[in-house]
Amino acid sequence: MCHVIVTCRSMLWTLLSIVVAFAELVAFMSADWLIGKAKTRSGDEQAGMDSEPHYLGILCLRTPAMQQVPRDTLCGTYAKSFGEIASGFWQATAIFLAMGIFILCVVALVSVFTMCVQSIMRKSIFNVCGLLQGIAGLFLILGLVLYPAGWGCQKAIDCGRYASPYKPGDCSLGWAFYTATGGTVLTFICAVFSAQAEIATSSDKVQEEIEEGKNLICLL
Repeated sequence: MCHVIVTCRSMLWTLLSIVVAFAELVAFMSADWLIGKAKTRSGDEQAGMDSEPHYLGILCLRTPAMQQVPRDTLCGTYAKSFGEIASGFWQATAIFLAMGIFILCVVALVSVFTMCVQSIMRKSIFNVCGLLQGIAGLFLILGLVLYPAGWGCQKAIDCGRYASPYKPGDCSLGWAFYTATGGTVLTFICAVFSAQAEIATSSDKVQEEIEEGKNLICLL
């Protein structure tokens, strides 16, 4: 018989898992990873001044020429194939982040059904999901560590002559990088918190209500 078990800790873990997966996915698809300003090259008095900023993501690019387009569509892929990604390090970053995000999305989907299914093959679904989130977190860390190694690339924006691996030069980091970093931290928090969700749904109080014949169990 299926028992719907809802506790404060299990719901918080489910919501946090969904938020983390969504945040990482949005950051990955965004162009706001690296922000640089192209230099004007005209011979007038404006020469050398900064023009509108250019935004370069792992897969996306946004330039001043695209400013007339609504902001939510300002992300065009600059590479027609995987091999055309701006840096070999970013290719590795894309692989690791994609693997981590895929795992997080699977866990987020599974977490919705943990209200009805708490175990798979006698294994706690919370513990399995927590383990997967830990693995996803490791992939995300690898991707974020490799990402700055590609800051010296000059394919889409110019970060100045001082730009080099792990030194962005004249460029600055955008919100997408910080979102991905924060999401990685939250991923490990989710992995740890999954144990609390498992404890909450298998507590003595829950077992008592199951023995009383209740199919819907809500505990704070």
